[in-house]
Amino acid sequence: MTRGHRNLDEDDVRVRARGGSRPRTRNRPKHEDARQGFVTAVDRGRYRCLVDDRSVVAMKARELGKGSIVVGDRVALVGDLSGSAGSLARVVRVEPRTAVLRRTADDTDPVERVIVANADQLVIVCSLADPEPQPRFVDRCLVAAYDAGLDPLLCLTKSDLAPADTLLASYSALGVPAAVTRSDSAEDIAALREHLLARLSVMVGSSGVGKSTLVNLLVPDAARAVGHVNPVTGRGRHTSTSAAALPIDGGWIIDTPGVRSFGLAHVSPDDVVAGFTDLAAAVVDCPANCAHTEESPGCALDIGVAAGRLDPARVASLRRLIHSREPTE
Repeated sequence: MTRGHRNLDEDDVRVRARGGSRPRTRNRPKHEDARQGFVTAVDRGRYRCLVDDRSVVAMKARELGKGSIVVGDRVALVGDLSGSAGSLARVVRVEPRTAVLRRTADDTDPVERVIVANADQLVIVCSLADPEPQPRFVDRCLVAAYDAGLDPLLCLTKSDLAPADTLLASYSALGVPAAVTRSDSAEDIAALREHLLARLSVMVGSSGVGKSTLVNLLVPDAARAVGHVNPVTGRGRHTSTSAAALPIDGGWIIDTPGVRSFGLAHVSPDDVVAGFTDLAAAVVDCPANCAHTEESPGCALDIGVAAGRLDPARVASLRRLIHSREPTE
């Protein structure tokens, strides 16, 4: 090709430099002088971290990429760690997690959402009335707890409105510890506190079950927002809008926003069954490749129910979970 009187070749092609003239390197700074911190809150790309006894606000370093940082993470920080107004540090490393509690929007959603990291106890908050108990939600949380390696604790609220005996009896075979509370009983709150000593506990519950009320009673200066239950729909308002870790007696409570669903798409079918510890032993006797549904011939769950060894309500709950994981057309 010619332009005017000059022949052009590949030497005349202009190549735009990318990223400046500095050579790229895979060597990342080691930040050996970084300080350890504990993430207590996350808000729009800013992370509140406890460093020694100071509350420090930090942003994520660019070299960390798109990986998420959540409440409960243990991180390494550099920069301004004074904690003074307007100061900003950088999170340069997320330490390996000992446990991760996660959920999906529903049972067919492939996108996992990490709720908290490094917790060792899941407190499943369920009201006995206003709104009505949700044992299916409790079952899902138990499966998630066992999958994440967390110890579950069942916390039943509003015992002044309805008795707890029936719900407690339905979970007695699992050996899950339980605390029954009413907000005006200091004795109940003290008993619940005993379960939280020196532990990193995450509280999960549907909207309106009294979770934030409990947190305010356990940690008086927490000032977590408290809503109300709609008398028409029976649903509560989402009052806590983000997770927050609060110190309590040598441990931490992580209060999470109320949720209306707890998807388990990230949990394998076998692990769903394993989450029902009172039923898991029975399915060992099922035929090979048994789906454990009502249509499964020779399913040991049906045999156990017929013989009076298994609770029909628990079997029905497991099967609902199994069916909910099937994609709809």
